[in-house]
Amino acid sequence: MDYKRIMKLAVIMAVALQSVLVCFTSCERVPPLHLHRDRHVEVVMPIVNLDLSVYWDYYVELEEDWRAQWTYGWDDTDRKLFGEIGYTMPEEFEIRRYYLGYETNKKHNTVDKFHIVGNRLRTVYDFGYYDILAWNDIYAPEGIQSVVIDEETSLDEVTAFTNSTLSPAIKELRVKSKYPNSFYQPEEFFAGYERNIYVSDNFEDYDYFDEATNTYYKNLTMEIHPLTYIYLTQVRLHNNRGRIDGVAGEANLSGMARSVTLNNGMAGSDAISVHYNVRFKRSCRIQNTGEMVDVAGGRCLTFGIPNQNSSRVMRASEVKDDVRHYMDVNFIFNNGKDSTFVFDVTDQVRKFYKGGVLTVDLDVDSVKIPTISHGSGFNAEVEDYEMEEIEFEM
Repeated sequence: MDYKRIMKLAVIMAVALQSVLVCFTSCERVPPLHLHRDRHVEVVMPIVNLDLSVYWDYYVELEEDWRAQWTYGWDDTDRKLFGEIGYTMPEEFEIRRYYLGYETNKKHNTVDKFHIVGNRLRTVYDFGYYDILAWNDIYAPEGIQSVVIDEETSLDEVTAFTNSTLSPAIKELRVKSKYPNSFYQPEEFFAGYERNIYVSDNFEDYDYFDEATNTYYKNLTMEIHPLTYIYLTQVRLHNNRGRIDGVAGEANLSGMARSVTLNNGMAGSDAISVHYNVRFKRSCRIQNTGEMVDVAGGRCLTFGIPNQNSSRVMRASEVKDDVRHYMDVNFIFNNGKDSTFVFDVTDQVRKFYKGGVLTVDLDVDSVKIPTISHGSGFNAEVEDYEMEEIEFEM
């Protein structure tokens, strides 16, 4: 090694979810005690592919593109009320850097915290190994953030969880599914974690030298994944003829995880009912049949199925899920009365384990018009409309 040259600049760059580049430039060496002075690492956050068609790549299970299944649509009013139908690129990030010294896979004893606007961070590094954790910062449109970050319990794991709403779940969910409360849906959330990144003091450890920029490069590997999963829900009303006149605007999707560990993308075991909003649209066309139906639809963000890292699951047969999943929607009838309908969507959630379209087809000819509000409800099967009467406390 030429001892008249030392490393001055290190760059760690994540590119398109695949590679991280570490680069160093040379300078004249000063006395040994100044070996680490002015040595920087620049972290560049990866670009995330946000296309739902790419992310919902259910090659075996999905019989047709999600757009063909999605009857409800997504118009300007939906965007104003609920935001974009798919993922959006984050603009700010939190980065946590853990120095391991010259040993790998160590417990984290110290942490350096950084907040960046944009996608670049430049700061001083010591030689040795590092773990780096990054996630997007969140600014909720209404100013109230649902996701809470817990990084105080342990430096080795950072957990995100969502808060409870003030509304209790309906009786059917309280009794049948053991979910005492509804919880806010989390905001869109992404995270990446790279372990044992080595910042070396040896030129020979680098992959190649770029003479044009006088820079040494080393390729590393880093991945980043969505930790929230988008479910587009729709109840298609056949033969409605104006009997169901609208929705109360609220819905719940139950059996979803309340939390997720950022380091490994694993959803927590704490199953909850996630509260979200729905709208009612008349005369929507089902693409593959041409039938016109009324639809109650919405977009629900969740942390996914409990005890799963759904981004790493390859097929539905690998999903390990021991809870049921229900979707409840409160409908308003043309006599002014309302009734909450509860649908079992367990098979669909397990099939679309990292998000997708959940569809319930309901023949309104099989529905009794309620005479009192909240007076009736049922669990409708998706295809044959079988009903199960459920008694509600008044």
